[in-house]
Amino acid sequence: MPPRSQSSTLMPCHRSRIKAQLYSSVLQPQNEGEHLRICPQGYTCCTSAMEETLSNLSRREFEGLVREAGRSIQASLNAQYRTFDTYFLELLNGSERWLEEAFVAALGDLYRPNAGVFRELYGELRRYYSGASLNLEEVLDEFWMRLLERLLKASDPETASLLSDDFLECASKQTETLRPFGDAPRELKTKLVRAFIAARAFIQGLNVAGEIVRKVSQVPLSLECNRAIMKLVYCPHCRGLGSVKPCVNYCKNVMKGCLANQADLDTEWQSLIETMLQVASSFGAEPSMDTVIYSIPVRISEAVLAMQENMEIYTSKVFKACGDRGEEGTPSSISEEPKKKASTVTALEYKPSPKSAARLEVQVTDVSSKLKEMQFYWIQLPSALCSGKTASSTTSDKCWNGMTKASYLPEVMGDGLANQINNPEVEIDITKPDRTIRQQIMLLKIMSNRLKNALNGNDVDFQDTSDDFSGSGSGMCADHLCVRGRPPVFGPKTDRPKLYAYSPENKRVKGSGNQIQPSVILLVLLPATLLLRR
Repeated sequence: MPPRSQSSTLMPCHRSRIKAQLYSSVLQPQNEGEHLRICPQGYTCCTSAMEETLSNLSRREFEGLVREAGRSIQASLNAQYRTFDTYFLELLNGSERWLEEAFVAALGDLYRPNAGVFRELYGELRRYYSGASLNLEEVLDEFWMRLLERLLKASDPETASLLSDDFLECASKQTETLRPFGDAPRELKTKLVRAFIAARAFIQGLNVAGEIVRKVSQVPLSLECNRAIMKLVYCPHCRGLGSVKPCVNYCKNVMKGCLANQADLDTEWQSLIETMLQVASSFGAEPSMDTVIYSIPVRISEAVLAMQENMEIYTSKVFKACGDRGEEGTPSSISEEPKKKASTVTALEYKPSPKSAARLEVQVTDVSSKLKEMQFYWIQLPSALCSGKTASSTTSDKCWNGMTKASYLPEVMGDGLANQINNPEVEIDITKPDRTIRQQIMLLKIMSNRLKNALNGNDVDFQDTSDDFSGSGSGMCADHLCVRGRPPVFGPKTDRPKLYAYSPENKRVKGSGNQIQPSVILLVLLPATLLLRR
């Protein structure tokens, strides 16, 4: 290891060079420094008490800067979370409003008593998106079963009360064979489930990333790092060199040593960000997210239309399969050729407007740009804390090198714990990684895996066995993954009749122009405070 250059130049002690509030007595002139425990031995302006006070101050300031940098990342992630969450829920609310307006106009009395079925569907979709432990495919299957029951009873209201639970259960079992709703349930399930899995995983990814940054930013300094920070920041004052900046490579070695465990997040952090970027990009792929969500009323209208068109044939086959009795011992007066209802629904069609496509593009572009800005956060943090006015230039021989004012010769260490084995500034046991940070690395892996599954349309539950996300309702676990089983779908695909146009009113969604600016910019502003708090 190359030796660092030294100089015997000594500067006089000046009260103005050290924070006056730290001292309760008159600053002593230079004296022998055998009493110093952290700073270099030799003539010094500091007493033992002053050195201890400055050491505690440097620790608080450094930990505060790391937390402040973390808060800037959290603020950016939280802003993205709120913006996307608002956009997605407005899409869902707009879809529900359109369904209600269209169905009230088209079905009238047939819709009003059954409106709760549709509202409950949207309510369950919101619960799933918010993190409730639901199987979305089962939610959709349950919706179609309830709708079938309502339509069967509505086909002949006079005898609806005679339909027993056993008869209705039998009728529901015939759906896969008889396909009363045509291909609409399959079409809805295929696209809607995939869109909601991706949206929920994405919003959870933003939330988990912010929580990981918060936890890692609160990891306390080790004793060895505390000594290195004190030597970097305030030992120059004890040598009468308060105006001399640390050599930049010296500062980087100290920061890389103190943030070695944090830098080990880099691989999994980048993997998470990259996967989130892929998920965000998928929102605009055909069919786009807004098209899928506004297609909910389209598919339901197709299903009701198919049911009405085939009601006579369907009920006839159901009565043959399930019997013509209602409550046990009570003959049913439902004929095998029930009356065809006069009420009909026109199939809807959603045609995305240019404004809708532009809003989605803005959402994807905005969130993607901010995610890219924080992709290298953990390995850029040491350099960010040493940039600007904090440290001198790399070529200067008039900087503080940890011993005196001279050039700094040792090479800069690499990133991460394993690369600190020869760090000349911070003594680190590379065999003992920080436990809290290792837990966060595992959570990054788990969340990345969830997002990768979401890209393939697979809903993966994480059953939490740690304290990190207990009670969050997000269904995440740290030790294993559970892929939900898939219930059978409604019959094979068939050609659908031509749809009739009915376009919803496009509601404007708030943009994200007021979001917090990129955290990288804030990091550039942070270093100035590290060594300038004199």
